[in-house]
Amino acid sequence: MAMADAGWVWEGQGLDPGVYPSIFGVGEGADFFGLRKVHFLFHETTDLALRKLSRFEQVMCDISKWKFRNCGEENRGSECYADAKLETILEEAEKVSRFSLTYPNVAGGYFDDMKGLIRKNDHVHACEAVKQALTKHNARLKLECVVYAHELDDAAFWNPLVPFIDVVSFWVWGYQKLQTIEADLEKCRRLFVHKPIIMGCYLRDYPKAVPIPMDAIRHQWGVVRSALEDGRIQGYDILGAVLIDGQLEQANWVRDFIRAH
Repeated sequence: MAMADAGWVWEGQGLDPGVYPSIFGVGEGADFFGLRKVHFLFHETTDLALRKLSRFEQVMCDISKWKFRNCGEENRGSECYADAKLETILEEAEKVSRFSLTYPNVAGGYFDDMKGLIRKNDHVHACEAVKQALTKHNARLKLECVVYAHELDDAAFWNPLVPFIDVVSFWVWGYQKLQTIEADLEKCRRLFVHKPIIMGCYLRDYPKAVPIPMDAIRHQWGVVRSALEDGRIQGYDILGAVLIDGQLEQANWVRDFIRAH
């Protein structure tokens, strides 16, 4: 299997500190990297958006839900925030379920920063309700949940949720921690036995607000390639289209690596 066949990319305009609005519109990040599957975040899930993304093989829509506030208001800075109230998540999940009947490439819902948002909003047992809302109109839809390497030791939190998680979106927060990514991946596989794992790949280091150093990029992508080949992961996910402009060296290298393999 060519690496491009296993790839996903985040699409949408996030408002992160130090990140300027991208010249890449929704769907153009996937075009840049030569990929056919996308995670759609930061914008409302609408008919217009899904028509725009209908040319892709698969689309996973965020349900957490990243939103903007203060946009266009005088003397107030715009910002991106997570609206993770349970009623919002359930509403978004059910909306994705309905839209999937019109857009068959909609594959499911994407629960970003799951553990932190569930704990913050004190709805630990919400995962089953979210899965039910997501599959209300379409039983084939998958619930994909973000799991960070530093969260893997909390088995007491994850074990009750495992039956409702269909896909694990595995991320390493902080590029220095990529040195132990293979050990963390094995820990993830032991915790989420028989669950498909998609490895997240940052272009930018969010803790330090700088591009990921190239040696760390090369190290992670070597692991991505070998883990795809031996079946430890079933895909990878690039974050993201909005970061291509400011992390162009990293983005170009990743694009070329995917093309070469």
